[in-house]
Amino acid sequence: MGRDVPAIIVSQYDRRRYRDKVRRCLDVFARMLQDARFKEAPQQVGLEIEFYLVDEAGDPCLRGAEVLAAIGDPDWAPELGKFNLEVNLSPRPLAEDALGGLERDLARTVAHADARARGADVRMAMVGILPTLRERDTTEAAMSPNPRYRLLNEQMCAARGEEIEIAIEGPDRLLTHVDSIMPEAACTSVQLHLQVSPESFGNYWNAAQAMAGIQVAVGANSPFLFGRELWRETRIPLFQQATDTRSEELQVQGVRPRVWFGERWITSVFDLFEENLRYFPALLPLMSSDDPVADLANGSTPELAELTLHNGTVYRWNRPVYAVDDGEPHLRVENRVLPAGPTVTDVMANVAF
Repeated sequence: MGRDVPAIIVSQYDRRRYRDKVRRCLDVFARMLQDARFKEAPQQVGLEIEFYLVDEAGDPCLRGAEVLAAIGDPDWAPELGKFNLEVNLSPRPLAEDALGGLERDLARTVAHADARARGADVRMAMVGILPTLRERDTTEAAMSPNPRYRLLNEQMCAARGEEIEIAIEGPDRLLTHVDSIMPEAACTSVQLHLQVSPESFGNYWNAAQAMAGIQVAVGANSPFLFGRELWRETRIPLFQQATDTRSEELQVQGVRPRVWFGERWITSVFDLFEENLRYFPALLPLMSSDDPVADLANGSTPELAELTLHNGTVYRWNRPVYAVDDGEPHLRVENRVLPAGPTVTDVMANVAF
């Protein structure tokens, strides 16, 4: 989902070929589920957290590439905004001291990163939306130079066909129109990954859906955006609106948004990947040379690159994840509801809940 992509021009032919390839991947995935290609393995838990970079006054600082180089740790990666970074903690078995170990890992890596950032006169900040952020901070000039973000922005804006409206009402009212997806970078989150078996996936995903509203309530820390007081957790409407590829007419027709909670319980992880193909056109129709049918036939594990790339552009609050590690496939429930911060203790308390 964080895959780098080349700078390309997408043609109509690319889109048709990509749709056909995703369908083949989905058929192979169904066969893998049916043939029990997933080995029993201990449950593992992993964690991703997005950060703001700020200056001494607490304003966003566009020095992500410089700070990333200073940190010098492959667990850290760029994000959509030049004022964002993300850390990915190594997964560990969900047993005994798993959460305590994650807390120690997080505290250690944040302390290291913050020390390196401070050496460059930058600070690390964990909060769902930085209160000092202004609309002028979220223009396309603040976008990270990675071609993946540029292509994603181009494709989303082309699909929309017009400026994106951000309209949020709380104690104050925000109404603005933007010409890029950059306001999405205002939303920094915690992504919690839980590896589960295919047989139990449906129950875990349904449970994650059932508790999502309570997670928002206990973790809310983002009441301010662009100088206005809005929702207690403004990330929720902002993320949906800033990445909405639907015109006003399509919204009225009931076309589903790409930031999507879902609308039903599931019985299998297949239901979610099948919905992705049925409801959402491709944003990044990039083809690999792999043949998933041949891979399955010769006994190797298919990467299902097109299926997973497409899945990464459907922003479910609880997302299914298919991945291959050391030649073995596995499934994860990725919980994407929680905001970042404001402290390591807060993050881990929300994770434990």
